[in-house]
Amino acid sequence: MLLISCPNCGSRDETEFHYGGQAHVAYPENPNELNDREWAEFLFYRDNTKGAFAERWLHSTGCRQWFNMLRDTVTYEIQAVYAMGTPRPAAAPPAAESGTASTAPDSTTTGTAGPSIAATSTATGTASPSTTAPEGATK
Repeated sequence: MLLISCPNCGSRDETEFHYGGQAHVAYPENPNELNDREWAEFLFYRDNTKGAFAERWLHSTGCRQWFNMLRDTVTYEIQAVYAMGTPRPAAAPPAAESGTASTAPDSTTTGTAGPSIAATSTATGTASPSTTAPEGATK
């Protein structure tokens, strides 16, 4: 569960808030001049970014005020909470990935070296595997 810091009331449980969609979506200057496609794009087309994303939130059971939040859509980490009408703050740099698995090409998740899959070239120019088949294996 998220602990959201309301700019007016302080930290509260996420059940007190309602998501309001993407922040900083500008209303068209002349909405009557938009064709159907342009109006639909304004109403329904939103970014779907992976990482830092600016959102609108309403503290529905508290002060009933809207505010903006910069939140990472992968980790749910809240990077900033700021008032409506305030420019979006810069996103925090992505956190280093953690875990026990190695990303090296010659290792497995246990950290031991994997079997060699390299091939050696013979005099005929064809490649032959560098390992031999186990006893009892058929060709």
